[in-house]
Amino acid sequence: MERGLLWLPLLAVFIGLAWAGWHEFQKVQAYEAWATEFDRSKYDIRSMLGQRGDDLTWGRPTRQGPIDLTTLSLHEVATLQLEIDGQPAADDVDSAKGTIELAIATTSGETYRIPFTDPDLASRWEKALQESLQTLKSASA
Repeated sequence: MERGLLWLPLLAVFIGLAWAGWHEFQKVQAYEAWATEFDRSKYDIRSMLGQRGDDLTWGRPTRQGPIDLTTLSLHEVATLQLEIDGQPAADDVDSAKGTIELAIATTSGETYRIPFTDPDLASRWEKALQESLQTLKSASA
């Protein structure tokens, strides 16, 4: 009887982990359906981001699909930089600790922050978007 009572909390932990895994799996499935319309996309537990041509769309992932969606044209972007805890990131963000966000300032003065959990992924997105901005500026010049 004592051994059975000792195993009961472990069983509860396994059930909780299974529920959390199923919950996250459903979020990923919703992301995959959402991401099909984009040229480039990313998913992590904090946000979903997609780029189609000159438009960026991001939101928060849920099991039913993304919520709080925001769409922004690259034509409206004034500056784009990676931030760690609200401060501009150095070149080496791979070992960064803290909140990692891609800060996008628009020509109208608004600033949007897209959260990331993986510093390497955030750095790659910043570089890709900088290249898209350079291409856009050179095409309009």
